[in-house]
Amino acid sequence: MASSILKTEKLCKSFSNGGALQHVIKNLDLEIIEGDFTVIMGASGSGKSTLLYALSGMDKPSMGKIRFGEKEIQDYSNDELAVFRRGNCGFVFQSVYLLDNQTVLDNVLTGALIVQKNSPELVKKAKDLLTKVGIAEGLWKKYPNQLSGGEAQRVGIVRAIINDPKILFADEPTGQLNSASGKDVLDIFTEVHKNGQSIVLVTHDLKTALRGTRVLYLRDGGVVGDHRMPVFGEDDEKDRRASLTAFLEEMGW
Repeated sequence: MASSILKTEKLCKSFSNGGALQHVIKNLDLEIIEGDFTVIMGASGSGKSTLLYALSGMDKPSMGKIRFGEKEIQDYSNDELAVFRRGNCGFVFQSVYLLDNQTVLDNVLTGALIVQKNSPELVKKAKDLLTKVGIAEGLWKKYPNQLSGGEAQRVGIVRAIINDPKILFADEPTGQLNSASGKDVLDIFTEVHKNGQSIVLVTHDLKTALRGTRVLYLRDGGVVGDHRMPVFGEDDEKDRRASLTAFLEEMGW
């Protein structure tokens, strides 16, 4: 039986808005299962990204507990959270945030070297991963402004997974890509998931959500729907789309 990798208890996140508190996440109890590709959906303003940042230690909750494996991280200091994220989390955002003054290969290695020692094995791993996601050797010495949007996002994924994170977090990773580049990026997510990577991804896009094995729907700060699907490619895509669409329509998407 699959085990829990991330769990929240009575999780709350509030923001001050003109002197009044805006409660974005409210008393949320949630369990993320190891090996799942969990997709978080909901209307604009439902708290999707806020939840992602809280779960990953990018932001602190207002109240409640976040248990990551055997560790409770909600009371960690900012420095402790930074160390925790480096050792346990990978991040892929809508904007890639590559370092403009570093080459593709150096961008990948910079994050890895904080956690791992510099070694021929680490450099080989970076090159192997870049090759696997379609970033050929001729691009390794290029700079981010010389890459297409799809190429840059693939480099960002390699940077996120090179340290073998326990969870890969992604926030609208195809939001700025055209259809062809977006599909390439989603194929990479599917491949790393099939290789055992746990993923938590926020999206409003149906094509992206179809890649998940679990879709959570947020409304008014809580999960109001939980939809399960087989691993992508192991069922009929037409039936998969119909099943997910019916679920989302029921949720009011």
